[in-house]
Amino acid sequence: MITLLLLVAAIVGCLVVMRREAGALPAVAVLAVLGVLGLVLDAEIIGVLLLIAAAGIAICGLKPLRRLWLSPRLFKVFKKIAPKVSETERVALDAGTVAWDGELFSGRPDWKRLLAFDNPGLSDEEQAFIDHQCAVAAGMCNAWEIARERADMPPELWDYLKKERFFGMIIPKAYGGLEFSAKAQSAVLQKLAFNETLMSTVGVPNSLGPGELLLKYGTEEQKNHYLPRLADGRDIPCFALTGPRAGSDATSIPDVGIVCRGMHEGKEVLGLKLTFEKRWITLAPIATVVGLAFRMFDPDNLLERGESDIGISCALIPRETEGMQIGRRHHPIGSPFMNGPIRGKDVFIPLDYLIGGLEMAGQGWRMLVECLSVGRCITLPSGAAGTGRYAVGWTGGFARIRRQFNIAVADMEGVQEPLARLAAKAYISQAAVMQTANTIDHGVKPAVPSAILKSQLTEFQREMMIDAMDVHGGRTVTLGPRNYLGIGFSATPVSITVEGANIMTRNLMIFGQGAIRCHPYVLDELAAKDSNDFAAFDKLFFRHTGLIFGNAARAFTQALGLGRAEVPFDSLAKPYAQEVARLSSAFGLCADAAMASLGAKLKQREMISARLGDVLSNLYLLSMVLKQWHDSDRVDGEAALFHYSCRFLLNRAEQALVELYENLPNRALAHLLAGITMPLGRRWHKPQDSLTRDIAKAISTDTALRHKLTRNTWDSWEEGQQENPLARYNALLANAERAETIYRTLAKARAKRELPEAALHPEQWIEAGLEAGLLSEEDAVFMRAHEAEVLDMLTVDDFDFDAFTSQQPSANHERQTHTTPA
Repeated sequence: MITLLLLVAAIVGCLVVMRREAGALPAVAVLAVLGVLGLVLDAEIIGVLLLIAAAGIAICGLKPLRRLWLSPRLFKVFKKIAPKVSETERVALDAGTVAWDGELFSGRPDWKRLLAFDNPGLSDEEQAFIDHQCAVAAGMCNAWEIARERADMPPELWDYLKKERFFGMIIPKAYGGLEFSAKAQSAVLQKLAFNETLMSTVGVPNSLGPGELLLKYGTEEQKNHYLPRLADGRDIPCFALTGPRAGSDATSIPDVGIVCRGMHEGKEVLGLKLTFEKRWITLAPIATVVGLAFRMFDPDNLLERGESDIGISCALIPRETEGMQIGRRHHPIGSPFMNGPIRGKDVFIPLDYLIGGLEMAGQGWRMLVECLSVGRCITLPSGAAGTGRYAVGWTGGFARIRRQFNIAVADMEGVQEPLARLAAKAYISQAAVMQTANTIDHGVKPAVPSAILKSQLTEFQREMMIDAMDVHGGRTVTLGPRNYLGIGFSATPVSITVEGANIMTRNLMIFGQGAIRCHPYVLDELAAKDSNDFAAFDKLFFRHTGLIFGNAARAFTQALGLGRAEVPFDSLAKPYAQEVARLSSAFGLCADAAMASLGAKLKQREMISARLGDVLSNLYLLSMVLKQWHDSDRVDGEAALFHYSCRFLLNRAEQALVELYENLPNRALAHLLAGITMPLGRRWHKPQDSLTRDIAKAISTDTALRHKLTRNTWDSWEEGQQENPLARYNALLANAERAETIYRTLAKARAKRELPEAALHPEQWIEAGLEAGLLSEEDAVFMRAHEAEVLDMLTVDDFDFDAFTSQQPSANHERQTHTTPA
């Protein structure tokens, strides 16, 4: 009995020391005291074993002892197996800042650090712009006309966007811009997201492009000249980075600029002779100024730097520059936003065209990745979140007014499932975009979160659009002016592909960059290796070891329900925040285990890296949902959606861990990790059906939750504007309860054969019900108008026989078509 008690005491004592990452000395003390106690109490075997364990930890863990024999050997091995970080990787690692993503990597996230990012919301000026200017711009936008008839936005819409400085949201007021916060930029793009062309056209100049590069790196002369012109639309910018052989691997740019002398404005000046071929460049066909990324060389040492390869550089080139070929268009799938190629051979530009001047020559890659970390957090994720807002509004409205089998399809469980999924992904997307933009407004440059948001939310966008299309059925698989969903659905691959394809981002960037950038010790350990600093390595390595043991202890005990983390949330959110803390410890342990067991090979084991990235991504998204819940005012019905969203993300995080354990090459290690992090198996399953039913009803009826999910959308209509389907659905739902009562009355009457058998249409039911005294005249008038509006919202377009052909069919072909037997 004494032996068992001593063993339990030793285990508990060591777990406490490990959880606190207290170091080797407390562990030695615990084991030594228990060992001596065992000898005193005549439990010699356990006493001796505990003393041996104490001696082993002392030899390996106490600084004076370990430095004599262990640390030098570890340093030697580490130098051999540690991955080599290329210069381009190092630039990417140095770009941006680490905030909440670093907390998740630590295994012991400090929630107070996240909650410290207070969110004051939008300013009155910003909200007014969203309410008015965005609504006016939206009302000028006819999706069918833009996609199929013009292949462009109408001139009056272009003029309005320029006049109201939509292209200058990031430009300071001193240069004539709007100087909006990141949150406001996101809100604008979300409101415009009902149309991919409009959203992209406004988003790109405010994301990665000449405007942002000039703000951060341009010379004063460049800023003073270009920023006012970009703000008011006199200049339309594009940025040419991607080419036929440099897509996701942007550092492999084959476009070159050779330092030489040439003629510019009648004078011989030092400049660059550029040869380049770019494609997929948004706004290129109409751009008046082109930002260009290229590889700069100085073979004749004209810059007197003593090096030929200067590196990736960025220049700003006016459209009319001789030799630049620009104006042709690509045809992006589903959305005809302006996009096209740019080419040039031996195009001469002066060195003054370099963004930031000669001082920034060769700094292009750093410039790009630093800007991308912010822009990629806003534009496409905001488009995805905005798409979710509209998809909820449209799909919930349609599902309520569309009736089959005498009930609204929103009341069918098969339809409720995609409705709830759609609502949860929209809810998560809104929280993630808003809260991450809020950190940007606090000065954070979120490199890893930008990769998470870009890949995860655009995947959500694709899934939300699929669910919306499935619920709508024939209503939106038939294209035409009435179809508010189909064109946007077909454009979703654009968001998946651009600004870092999702396959690459998920497999290489989220964990690949985060493992080094966000880990508390790895980046510093690599620096110690590169500088051959043994003392720094010894200190960092054993702190790192303490973190590994700490994460193992925290993950194991919390999985058993012991020592749950203290979190500053209310009773509804607390269990989920505690699960984030538990899974953060499990993630940190697994990340270190994968890096230790695979070493440099982890770069090639992309599926392993992707699953680790999936764990981190779901924990980050869940943290943003918790922050949003903590910060915002709740509405009736929101708790169900909050529970659904949290459980959905926790289920995905655990699934990623399970798949990781099933595929780790070292099977013994995989079983050990599973035993530590999931000793009782999985804790989180998919959300319950009861939550699904509650959410589906809430978004398909006129509720506070529906209004919250569709807030800051284009949901109004004014005379002279284009038709607004969301406004029409909202009006129908406002009266849906009254209509439903009448539908039930008529359905019962039909079942009792109180209405004529020949009355097969709702319009006939109404008249028969009025005649039979089942409906009042007032109800009949209401239902006639209601049913007419419903039918109009369910109607799809049809066209002339040859409307889709670019050439009219011959008379002979037409005769054959119409005379061939069916």
